[in-house]
Amino acid sequence: MSGAASPIRSTESVRNTIVAIDGPAGAGKSTLARHLARHFGLLNLESGAMYRAFALKALRAAVPLDESGALEHLTTETTIRLEPGDEENRVLLDGEDVTGFLRNPSVTDAASRVSVFPAIRTWMVGLQQKLGAQGGIVMEGRDIGTVVFPDAPVKIFLDAAPEVRGQRRFEQLGLSNSAYELQPGSGTPSDRPMSPAREEILRELRARDERDRNRADSPLRPAPDAVLLDSTGMTLEEAVRAAIAIVAARLAPS
Repeated sequence: MSGAASPIRSTESVRNTIVAIDGPAGAGKSTLARHLARHFGLLNLESGAMYRAFALKALRAAVPLDESGALEHLTTETTIRLEPGDEENRVLLDGEDVTGFLRNPSVTDAASRVSVFPAIRTWMVGLQQKLGAQGGIVMEGRDIGTVVFPDAPVKIFLDAAPEVRGQRRFEQLGLSNSAYELQPGSGTPSDRPMSPAREEILRELRARDERDRNRADSPLRPAPDAVLLDSTGMTLEEAVRAAIAIVAARLAPS
């Protein structure tokens, strides 16, 4: 991927910028954020990993995921830190590296459930704002450009058709050996016979979309000044090139 492999020369605007990437589950936000951070020499802060870490703690502590008060109390005894790694951040929950546990489907589902409560989101937004206070970051999530960093100079809303996002999540979980996305002319995931595992992943993804888009606090939606990037028919390389062009255009001298 020659167009996205090497960092550009640092400038003051790049070092201090915030790139906010929002979008639904399975759109490829984490992958895109890693490539943008590497290309522009920024720190990649994955907000979704922070919610999953808290959800993991709630599951371990057997705290009911529908009890806001109990979850809010749990925040008072929880610390979450992100440390840069070669391929992804290391996520430290109360000092323990829990990175390897965070893509478990039960943890992902729990993260979606705990994130609907305003008290949890307020606590998490405060943590995220502290992490990004100095700029020089790429942060992805569902309300980064609308709530966490509404003044970010670069905002991207990354989306894709549900069937494509379901296929990517299917592959992310190691259930398929196919590429990030189908090559042009090879059809779409909806053309294929769907295995029971893929059907279940797609059902869970649609349910998460419903919760994320319709929650009362910070619903998933593009910021008014976000650039929409639909990666449905794109390969990873094409999506990265498009995102790099968006960031470069926003940071170009006016």
